[in-house]
Amino acid sequence: MAVLASLLPAVPEAVPQAVPQAARTKAGTTYYVDSRSGDDAAAGTGARTAWKTLERVNAAELKPGDTIAFRRGSSFTAPLTLSASGTAARPITVKAYGSGALAKISGRAGECVLVKGDHWRVGGLQASGCRWAGFLVAGDHNVLAGVAADHNAAGVHVTASGSHNTIRGSVLTDNNRMSVNDKGGDNDSGAFGVLLNGDDNVVTGNTITGSYAHSKDYGADGAAVEIYNGDRNRVTHNTARDNETFTELGARKGRTATGNIFAFNVVTSSRGRGSFLVTRGPHHAVGPVLGTVAVHNSVYLPARHTIGWSCHDGCSPSILKLRNNVVVVGGESGWEDGKGADEAGSVYVGRSARFKLGPKSVMADPKFVSRTDLRLRPGSPALGRGVPLTASWFGGSEFAKDAAGKPLSATPDAGAYQR
Repeated sequence: MAVLASLLPAVPEAVPQAVPQAARTKAGTTYYVDSRSGDDAAAGTGARTAWKTLERVNAAELKPGDTIAFRRGSSFTAPLTLSASGTAARPITVKAYGSGALAKISGRAGECVLVKGDHWRVGGLQASGCRWAGFLVAGDHNVLAGVAADHNAAGVHVTASGSHNTIRGSVLTDNNRMSVNDKGGDNDSGAFGVLLNGDDNVVTGNTITGSYAHSKDYGADGAAVEIYNGDRNRVTHNTARDNETFTELGARKGRTATGNIFAFNVVTSSRGRGSFLVTRGPHHAVGPVLGTVAVHNSVYLPARHTIGWSCHDGCSPSILKLRNNVVVVGGESGWEDGKGADEAGSVYVGRSARFKLGPKSVMADPKFVSRTDLRLRPGSPALGRGVPLTASWFGGSEFAKDAAGKPLSATPDAGAYQR
């Protein structure tokens, strides 16, 4: 999948060179891995003495500040197990060196990359065709940046034990396999770009496409970002294309999925069905999902069997708050029951709508530049339509900028892009 590597942001390559022992001790040791010309009996501390297999990496006694550098163009059989822990000041790093496609890890025998430790910075890897997850993150304070995952049931899975992790600047494409797909019941599951079971994680600046698979229960299933039992996660500034759903939220009875934020995401699809956001009230088997916030998202789902957002089985303002979104669908622009969602400052288009428009919200053509470019043309009713919001609506001041990095004005535009 060389195309994935071409979409990832450039990252500095490791340059083998001699360094004084004192400096190497302070910075940590860099270990090199090359599947084509490496040797597990070698020292591993230079490009010419690289290790060959993941088994050798898994057995290494890594310490805070160490680095593992994988040669581009390498190919490995899963798993890569990252069990050691760094520190906030001295994380352990995984990165690429050389030229060509990202090093690829694949194999149905297990998850491809398991991040069990804390304070890792993982980049420069592609996880493809793994048993369940391309990247499984079970530790805390880890960062996946500039990775790729494809043809898994979940591109990235943050488990219930994983918190304060970040997934950013990565390409998650065609994670299109189901883990459960049987007749009857209401239990099919899979095709996740990102699955969040943990708390306080950030998913930002990623490109997530093709999270879509056939389902015997639902016809089709999948989500760019699925949250189940996860609290206070922030999902911002992502580009999502051709997924079944952008996000779906649920919680096992006795658990919560509270306070999750979706901001400045750009969602498009050419599929015949799909949705932006699905959440549940207390009368649903996986509800209630409390305190979901969706602000400044731009959505274009033109097919007939689509829905903008759905808040069902006991919707109320405590379940869902929406501000300053632009939602254009060929089906139902929004659906609520019960007391309804808390909604304002948005622009909608759809064949039908089953919700009450909030303050400043309108049904009108937002005049997107095109089907794939959701910036606003002059004269758009979304210009100046938004209501002013504090940084807490976006999950913090670091996220209070539009999809292109522009700051918000005192009279913001609705949608992910500002003038």
